[in-house]
Amino acid sequence: MNDVVFAIIRLLCGLAFFLYGMDVMSGGLKKLAGGKLEQMLKKMTSNSFTGILLGAGITIAIQSSSAMTVMLVGLVNSGIMELGQTISVIFGSNIGTTVTAWITSLSAIGDADNFFIEIIKPSNFSGILAFVGIVMIMMSKKKRRKDIGTIFVGFAVLMFGMELMSDAVKPLSESEQFSRILTLFDNPVLGVVIGTVFTGIIQSSAASIGILQALSMAGKISYSMAIPLVLGLNIGTCATALLSSFGVNKKAKRVAVVHVSIKIIGMLVFMVLLYVPQLFIDMPFMRENINPFGVALCHSVFNILNTLILLPFPKQLEKLANFLVRDRHDGEAEEYTLIDERLLQTPSFAVAECNNQTCRMASLAKKTFLESIGLIFSFKGENFDDVVQKEESLDQYEDKLSTYLVRLSGKDISDRDGREISKLLNTVSDFERIGDHAMNIAFAAQGMHDKNLSFSVKATEEFRVLDAAIRDILELTVKAFKTGDLALARQVEPLEQVIDTLTATMKSRHVERLKSGECSVESGIILSDLLTNYERVSDHCSNIAVALIEIDKNEMDAHEYLHELKKSDAGFEAQYELYKESYKLPQE
Repeated sequence: MNDVVFAIIRLLCGLAFFLYGMDVMSGGLKKLAGGKLEQMLKKMTSNSFTGILLGAGITIAIQSSSAMTVMLVGLVNSGIMELGQTISVIFGSNIGTTVTAWITSLSAIGDADNFFIEIIKPSNFSGILAFVGIVMIMMSKKKRRKDIGTIFVGFAVLMFGMELMSDAVKPLSESEQFSRILTLFDNPVLGVVIGTVFTGIIQSSAASIGILQALSMAGKISYSMAIPLVLGLNIGTCATALLSSFGVNKKAKRVAVVHVSIKIIGMLVFMVLLYVPQLFIDMPFMRENINPFGVALCHSVFNILNTLILLPFPKQLEKLANFLVRDRHDGEAEEYTLIDERLLQTPSFAVAECNNQTCRMASLAKKTFLESIGLIFSFKGENFDDVVQKEESLDQYEDKLSTYLVRLSGKDISDRDGREISKLLNTVSDFERIGDHAMNIAFAAQGMHDKNLSFSVKATEEFRVLDAAIRDILELTVKAFKTGDLALARQVEPLEQVIDTLTATMKSRHVERLKSGECSVESGIILSDLLTNYERVSDHCSNIAVALIEIDKNEMDAHEYLHELKKSDAGFEAQYELYKESYKLPQE
């Protein structure tokens, strides 16, 4: 009895190392993968084949089908993806998660005279990986190499845990108590339940598979015992997605339901195909003892065949999810979350989504400002209301994005993601301020309309020139931000200088017109306010462009950059002269 107790203790120790190694390796892979996978995820789900490939690829990259599904729940909850797009990705994720089982099955490789066989034994190569990883972490200055080192160390710890579990169960092969416990698994239904519950508790199908592979090395588990456990642990891995679906909208809940449905339907099909025929025909292989490679094979066959069986029925799976999670009937539309909290579990994906949302904010800021300046000479109440609504949306963007980015900056992120967060934090407030200035202009235009005020012909002609310049700088800034084009970003500052000159000249001319009586004092005050808002918007465009350039250089000294730019950059002077020529005020 004592042998069994201590064996279980050693098994749990091995499980602890396994889970920790998996977590470390997964964290390193997530940082290394970066946000590009998230971009691909949304673009390559147009057909089932690419969706499966992408789902498998991302799951292999981040080593977690649970994290993949949680991510999908978050993306649907944010309104970024639709339920139908996620189904093929879930299929791919189910296949991708089987790779870990094949890696851990290497622990079953026995002693051999062949050098190449010996070197792929975990007890040999994991130590080498651990040493290389430690050297990379300690010696390398680049974060990317440190991340690779972390992956190596995590993998080595994972395999060490697998070795511990394998060694722990070896004494159990002679234990009568252990043999009696295993007789419980002769009941396939009980095997499915145990596999489901255990995996649901530890929330890691890879760990469950690892334990089953370790137990199989005791030579006491047959295929008929192992297969129900494999089916059950595939269902149990859905627990994470189900837990993550609390507090999300109906569409996001359906992602978790689809995931569970795929596993349960597959389990029922396989149980019928494997165990019903045994009532009529003998299936000798079911009585044979399974080994770690056999466990990996069962895991892979289940997920691959399950995908092939259900792949032609995505619409039916979607209808099933819609039936199980029904829409509201109170007529109230569901709200989408700007950026879902669940994406914080995969920081690189969260960073990419923050960038996407900031790009939307940038476009909205541009539209809001352009709509507001249109009110100056053609005021319409519905357009004014639209500006107000858009400005409120910009406020919400700024509030939620800034809060989210601050939280995200506290996560373990790569250098690249850190720079991206800095860029976003430095630019979000500028886009919001552009909305504020749009609101100021809209109120000024409303005041002119209500009081039936207008500008002189000369002032109107000058505004047309300034309008063209401000439209150009907004277009340059937003395009540079969305594309990351630094060449475009460098064109912003020369134009900002031209706009400064334009507004200063217009104010000076306005004073002269006031003296000559060409303009009224009341309209003059409004004109001065408008010019101030135009000039401030160009300043914010400059801030955004400088942030893009400086953060790309891993620096953030805007004052020094602008000083050097104006002092010694020949390109700046040439661009400035070009803009100066393009945006000339009419002669007085």
